[in-house]
Amino acid sequence: MKVALFLIVLIHGLIHFIGFARAFALVNNSIITREVSKPVGLLWVVTGLLFIVSAIMIYFKKDGWAFVALPAVIVSQLLILTVWSDAKYGAIANGIILLAAIIGVGAQQFEKRYKTDVKRALDSEIFQNGIITEKDLEPLPPIVQKYLNYVGLLGTPKVHNVKIEFEGEMRDKGKDWFPFKSEQYNFFDAPSRLFFMKAKLKSLPVNGYHRYVAEGACMQIKFLSLFSVVDIDGPELYPTETVTFFNDLCLFAPAALIDKRITWEILDDRSVKAVFTTNKTRISAVLYFNGEGQLVRFKSWDRMAVSEMKTYPFSTPVSNYKNINNYTLPAYGEGVWHYPDGEFVYGKFNVKSIEYNVVGLK
Repeated sequence: MKVALFLIVLIHGLIHFIGFARAFALVNNSIITREVSKPVGLLWVVTGLLFIVSAIMIYFKKDGWAFVALPAVIVSQLLILTVWSDAKYGAIANGIILLAAIIGVGAQQFEKRYKTDVKRALDSEIFQNGIITEKDLEPLPPIVQKYLNYVGLLGTPKVHNVKIEFEGEMRDKGKDWFPFKSEQYNFFDAPSRLFFMKAKLKSLPVNGYHRYVAEGACMQIKFLSLFSVVDIDGPELYPTETVTFFNDLCLFAPAALIDKRITWEILDDRSVKAVFTTNKTRISAVLYFNGEGQLVRFKSWDRMAVSEMKTYPFSTPVSNYKNINNYTLPAYGEGVWHYPDGEFVYGKFNVKSIEYNVVGLK
């Protein structure tokens, strides 16, 4: 879709140079039969240049392309009206570019909400220096200590926040997989999770924003970044997002498992129950480990499937442990609902990057 849009905008921009050429008698009147004054000819070439700049920005994936294209479309359409019989088909290209630009502006405004929230959270953080020691691990169950040693946490800085980037596939029950990319920031001193997803559903953009902060939790998913298909903002979502936040903590920021808000119950040599309490909300999960000390599955009974607004068992099996930013962490995971009629894998997540103790919006 981006390639097609790039070509349409580029070619449409180049065609505008014909108006300039007609005004300065560089082509004969068989192409544009109406007279074009030199000032109007200059307007044709400036408009064409704006379209070319927009095309270049699309090619290099620069978000601001739509703000350049919108004035170009308006001026272009006014110019086309002056030579309608010769240039009327240019209105079709303008219509396509206008629709794409409106979607582009909508996407930027939607994502701006996420970036504003992230910047506010980062600006309000005050880091306290500290290194993880054996003493920090002593209160933890032996298998959790083994896990943190396997990850390689001893002697590393305590974690206050994490930025994670994923790419993968998602689906709803009974529907096809669709690709997505996501970026999120999790903050641990004052638990919060800001998650923004960009997906393609039948090649059309669908963006989503999950916002989990002390004041509450909300989820919004927009088709074409314009039309809300999911918009949930209520207290019933808070425990669900708390489970998701805690799942991220266990798998991708295990240094935060030394948090005093977590209590532990040993189930056997390779599994423990963890209870996490924040903001008067209490959720729990069972963590399963293998013989190496790898955390291989997180499972909770406190998460709600928003498609049905019902709570079902939820788990995230993970694998492919490897070095990520100097820690040994899982690079692949799945999201699984355990419905009464069987397990349903709704998401496949590949880790692209993990950064800790981020100090500025990136």
